[in-house]
Amino acid sequence: MQAADLKFDERGLIPAIVVDTQTKQVLMLAYMNAESLRKSMETGRTCFWSRSRQELWTKGETSGNYQHIVSVTADCDADALLVEVRKDGPACHTGAESCFHQPVFEGPEPQGFQLADLYRLLEGRKTQPKEGSYTSYLFEKGTDKILKKVGEETTEVVIAAKDHDHANTVYELGDLLYHCLVLMVDQGISIAEICDEMAGRHVIDHKVKQEKMIHD
Repeated sequence: MQAADLKFDERGLIPAIVVDTQTKQVLMLAYMNAESLRKSMETGRTCFWSRSRQELWTKGETSGNYQHIVSVTADCDADALLVEVRKDGPACHTGAESCFHQPVFEGPEPQGFQLADLYRLLEGRKTQPKEGSYTSYLFEKGTDKILKKVGEETTEVVIAAKDHDHANTVYELGDLLYHCLVLMVDQGISIAEICDEMAGRHVIDHKVKQEKMIHD
């Protein structure tokens, strides 16, 4: 689909839903016109049309929290856009990661598990320790204790996998993942950094495979 095929409203605008490409968290809703969409695609950074100021604005131009575009996808009616980005910082002017952080209603169905939610919970247990919390206990004991637990859980994974015990291997991997996340919070390593590292390896691996095919 070409930009010319999109359906802008009577004001020349189209809603753009911005999503973190790594966590799939909805970050914000803004509006684009033909010019801001063109600029977004040319620069690789999100640019929107401000309905209040009646002017173009690039996300991050004052805060430094730029959004680097991974993809732009139109919906089935071509009258709305989904923009996946890699972000340099919080999306909301309040400092929140997402503009959508004010609950209005919660239904009976539990939310699906998100690694990012667990990471934020662990961060909270470090900055605001909770009495009786195992996570707060680990942060209180320090890096050596956390590293010891990572080592112990790694051994448990090896033993379970060696025994071909599927259920126990899954269980122990869960324990290992949790303690690795605690270590990441302790060391100030974000999930985004790990995702970027893995993405870089994927690109390198893809290039190696392509070169091998050419030489073969």
